[in-house]
Amino acid sequence: MVRNISAYRWRLFTALFCWLLLANSNVVAQVPAKGSPRQRINFDKGWRFALGHPSDVSKDFQHGTSYFSYLAKAAYGDGAAASGFDDRAWRQLDLPHDWAVEQPFSSKGSLSHGFKAVGRNFPDASVGWYRKKFTIAKAEEGKRISIVFDGLYRNASVWVNGFYLGTEPSGYTGFEYNISEYLNYGGENTIAVRADATMEEGWFYEGAGIYRHVWLSINNPLHISTHGVFVTSHVLNDEAKLNVELSCINEKTHNSEVQVQQTVLDANGKIVAQSQKRTQQLPSMQTQTASDALIVKNPVLWSLENPYLYSVRTAVYSKDSLVDLVETPFGIRTIRFDANTGFYLNGKHVKITGTNNHQDHAGVGAAIPDALQVWRLKQLKAFGSNAYRCSHNPPTPELLDACDRLGILVIDENRLMGVSSVHFEYMKRFMLRDRNHPSIISWSIGNEEWGIEGNELGAKIATTLQAYTKSIDTTRIITAAISGGWQKGISNVIDMMGVNYVGQINTDQHHAEFPNQPMWGTEEGTTRAARGVYKTNNQTQLIAAYDARPYPNFLTIEEGWKYYASRDYLAGLFLWTGFDYRGEPTPYGWPSVTSYFGMLDLCGFPKDNVWYLKSWWTKDTVLHILPHWNWPGEEDSIKDVRVFSNCDEVELFLNKKSLGRKSMQLNGHLAWAVKYAPGTLQAVGYKGGKKVKTETVVTTGVSKSINLSADRTIIHADAADVAVLTIDTKDEKGNHVPVADDQLSFEISGPGKFIGVGNGSPVSLEPEKFVETIQNIAISLSKEKIVQQLEGNETMTAAGYDDAAWDKAFKDDRTAAFGKTAPAILYRGKFDMPSFAKNDTITFFTKMIGVQQVVYINGVKVSPVLNGDAAIRIDAKLLQPHANIIAIVAKPLLKKQPWDVISTDPGVLQVFSPAATWQRKLFNGYAQLLVQSTGEEGNIEIKVTGGQLKTATIQLQAKKNEP
Repeated sequence: MVRNISAYRWRLFTALFCWLLLANSNVVAQVPAKGSPRQRINFDKGWRFALGHPSDVSKDFQHGTSYFSYLAKAAYGDGAAASGFDDRAWRQLDLPHDWAVEQPFSSKGSLSHGFKAVGRNFPDASVGWYRKKFTIAKAEEGKRISIVFDGLYRNASVWVNGFYLGTEPSGYTGFEYNISEYLNYGGENTIAVRADATMEEGWFYEGAGIYRHVWLSINNPLHISTHGVFVTSHVLNDEAKLNVELSCINEKTHNSEVQVQQTVLDANGKIVAQSQKRTQQLPSMQTQTASDALIVKNPVLWSLENPYLYSVRTAVYSKDSLVDLVETPFGIRTIRFDANTGFYLNGKHVKITGTNNHQDHAGVGAAIPDALQVWRLKQLKAFGSNAYRCSHNPPTPELLDACDRLGILVIDENRLMGVSSVHFEYMKRFMLRDRNHPSIISWSIGNEEWGIEGNELGAKIATTLQAYTKSIDTTRIITAAISGGWQKGISNVIDMMGVNYVGQINTDQHHAEFPNQPMWGTEEGTTRAARGVYKTNNQTQLIAAYDARPYPNFLTIEEGWKYYASRDYLAGLFLWTGFDYRGEPTPYGWPSVTSYFGMLDLCGFPKDNVWYLKSWWTKDTVLHILPHWNWPGEEDSIKDVRVFSNCDEVELFLNKKSLGRKSMQLNGHLAWAVKYAPGTLQAVGYKGGKKVKTETVVTTGVSKSINLSADRTIIHADAADVAVLTIDTKDEKGNHVPVADDQLSFEISGPGKFIGVGNGSPVSLEPEKFVETIQNIAISLSKEKIVQQLEGNETMTAAGYDDAAWDKAFKDDRTAAFGKTAPAILYRGKFDMPSFAKNDTITFFTKMIGVQQVVYINGVKVSPVLNGDAAIRIDAKLLQPHANIIAIVAKPLLKKQPWDVISTDPGVLQVFSPAATWQRKLFNGYAQLLVQSTGEEGNIEIKVTGGQLKTATIQLQAKKNEP
């Protein structure tokens, strides 16, 4: 037990434990502590996947066609939901997984979802099946075992061993099911999941499939309920009074008594507070909640600069035996919103400089690895963003963990506004999951509910939902993002007014009429820009990266920030958006496939506005020039040169000739009209009259060599960690080429794999993943004839044999009497062979339709006598384009009981095509490659080639986590 470890060893362990969690980016709100009886097992590895169909049962593995449905009888999951279903021919993969990002682009796809070939127009790619086999030790019988999904897009039905567990319509809400009674302890078990992404839930890219983690949770019958620990704090002078609320559940069949003890640990694992053991009565099959009060002396407060985390260790005993033990990270901090002066963190005024973001990244779609979540947040924080709005749904738990550790404030947002039990349940579920995160400062109950936000109905709904939200947590302010219907409806009743686009509302007037209501900009500054583009071209659908109004009544980034910065009563703003995302390619349609709103593109490469924000959102000395200086054939044309800086003054030089020295206004930028001439454009920044920074852009030559860099060269050998690689090109002088669009190819060796590639172009239709493809060809048998033995039937198995006079296959009932007349049966059928490449692998996954059987294809024997299911490699030379003949000679299976069902399925023919070479074009000088650990230690080498360009290589090192 943890309490028996020496103080020194305990501190050492806890420090190491915290370090490992930080390094692996997978801290969660409630985790088993060392020595805990509970287990939380990552369930991401070893799944099989295949596309199904929303309506054609023949393409959906005959699911839902049995005489009894799984809705009528327990354990009657059929088709791919059945535990005995043969999935050997399915694709093998690990989670998280987004099958939508693997699909091609199509003009018939949804504009909102980035024109990916998924949805109503693509039924063959809109349903996905996942299956996993696993074992549970016999010793675990009697414990409470649950399968936990952090998020699954969408309309997901789940079965275990053929038992239907339930269906979750939402693609964003985590859910779990008890599977204790359904398991085969000591033997094999099967979980099956069917996700249907035909219908969109949002108006932005959402992916498809099990795009978040899956866990197996194993607890004693007496245990802490899911997300059952809630820590709140009240700071006064030099101490913090903690209230630790604990919910315990008794899943025994009789009443029980438990003893509970709470221990608070600082970031180094030192005990700073501990409660006395208290006794709690737990009635059978019920949950009981109680609280403990503790005091932490001289607490270290969680802040943006020092995101310090404590944890509370909750121990539950029954008759002096430890039955549960969890660690719950939390932060001690105070938050306050003042209607006149804005937001305060720990009593210090903080202007909120946030961004909105969807869960979408180049190459991986919605299935963003945890390490990449951290990387993305760091890119936002690097230009001074201190807050993150989860638009428009609850995020992955790991994103909130990262915000806790990095010091980023969060608006945690509800997906669906309403007041039915369904809406309440969704609100409750994500709030219970997320409520211990110190990064969260507000719960958002809705976004741009145009049908109700400006009327009395909206006011009623918002009032009720807000009250329900406060019944769960009173420590954060409640907000809603409103884009119309000002000064009526939702805006009149919400605690915190969320303004979507200040150009549409007079906030001064609203503040005067509602002087006690705090306000902030939940969406602002919706500029449009393509990275590295400085001439708008509506034919190519590329928008210049200058900060311009998208509509006359919408403000630019600069105008928006000046507006908020000049008004103390506005707590701050959240820009739309931090990153580009697929969908909403305003103002265009096809072939634009991503938005243009981001401060960063879909890969996270910064657009020029990032340097404007960094100038005024950070204390770093900033100096940035735009545009690039490669304009062949445009000599003497006037270029709009802008400088983003927080220097007092900036002087601009073209080929060493001064173009003037200008003073920088607060929250502004500088501009020069410059006649283009090739060479060097240089900006010199001054503070206090002294030169402090110099920045240049030069006219470059063509690309000569490839440059390859990584965000870090050592990654964890854990089959999860990710390195982010940047690829660009250099000219013969070593200058970065900002207009390069070279086609590049990528190779990898060692314990790593590519998981995604991108370049940030809003109009690129190139693949983002290069994965193996599988075509499964169903085999059916149409004719049969009784024969005397398994072998020696070559004449009748020949491809050209005329079987027109034979009986229909499986015509006669397979009774014992039939068996006496049929020592063997020869079955014949046809299958249509699609085209395939010479390096494809063709395998026949046979299923037994007899006690023994022999298989022939086009008259050639391809198997020995089989006594069980087999995987037979087929020589491609045996196969004909299109029509082929299969013959199986089998000793018949016979019924033991009249109701027995005899198998008529001979198996499936699989055509496996290996992944193509990974490749991508540069877009305005850059591309990105994502490399993930495969779990082993060793050196990972990445090689990048491109035509006549000098090849680049880089080595990463995968290491196991060691003290």
